[in-house]
Amino acid sequence: MNTFPYNNGHLMVVPEKHVSRLEMLSKEEIDDLFETVQLCEKILSEVYQPDGLNVGMNLGRAAGAGIDEHLHVHIVPRWNGDVNFMTVVGGTRVIPEPFDEAYRKLKEQFDNEKGKK
Repeated sequence: MNTFPYNNGHLMVVPEKHVSRLEMLSKEEIDDLFETVQLCEKILSEVYQPDGLNVGMNLGRAAGAGIDEHLHVHIVPRWNGDVNFMTVVGGTRVIPEPFDEAYRKLKEQFDNEKGKK
């Protein structure tokens, strides 16, 4: 989970290899990264029932990456009527759910998915 979320349930997926660019990952690592993003999409949809999701990356400091050598994918649930994405990126945040509550709900669902395998 993102400790500075843009919205309830904001997740980040980070590959095991510490890299700054997608081109630095093998096909297997890319597959693993996006299979995890796909799982996050499923879980966020089940837990929060958002109207949509933003999925994105900031590659490089000029693109907004806080740490150059830290590739990660953001998955942000969105609802009709919440703030627009540019406002979100600009730092306006209204998070009505406590972090611990979001963690509990999401962990439970991830654990359920893990048990299905």
